[in-house]
Amino acid sequence: MTQILVAWGPVGILLLSILDSCGIPVGPLLDVALVADAIASPRVGWWCAGAAVAGSTVGNVILFQIARKGGQRFLAKSTSKERASRFRAWFLRYGLLTVFVPALLPIPLPMKLFVITAGVLGTPLSRFLSVVISARFIRYFGEAWFSATLGNDPAGYLRTHVWQFTIYAVALFAVLYAIVAWRFRNAAARSEQ
Repeated sequence: MTQILVAWGPVGILLLSILDSCGIPVGPLLDVALVADAIASPRVGWWCAGAAVAGSTVGNVILFQIARKGGQRFLAKSTSKERASRFRAWFLRYGLLTVFVPALLPIPLPMKLFVITAGVLGTPLSRFLSVVISARFIRYFGEAWFSATLGNDPAGYLRTHVWQFTIYAVALFAVLYAIVAWRFRNAAARSEQ
């Protein structure tokens, strides 16, 4: 089924991203299909990136709303009590950053459990949406741009632009660190009041 969806281009990417974000794992297939489409045709790659952002947003909202309605039971059934309390503690400590980082990075991180935790703990939908959309926008449009730019010679491009990517990685780390530090300061100020 996933091979058929990949062959459908942007429509297939849209459906794959909805399925993946709802909790039905498709593995790295979504990212691989997006990269392949962007290399083959950058214009189609941009459409695929937009479809991936839209589909991922829809799927995550579905999972978030399900968690909001009956998430306590689902969280208790799908994971051990120790793991569930660890996810709660992480979420309470880092907030929606626990959703942003896994939504941004293509490496597998447990995003779905943080989405469920966000729903269970009553995070406002507008804040949740802004985090998911911004992270997925950066990720999928970044993949499309990267693939269209690199084409079939990624090693050569990376060798000539290694300093740019290093600067971008350091800047991203600094921004995320500043957000975490800001959250801790605000939490400490609230606890003193």
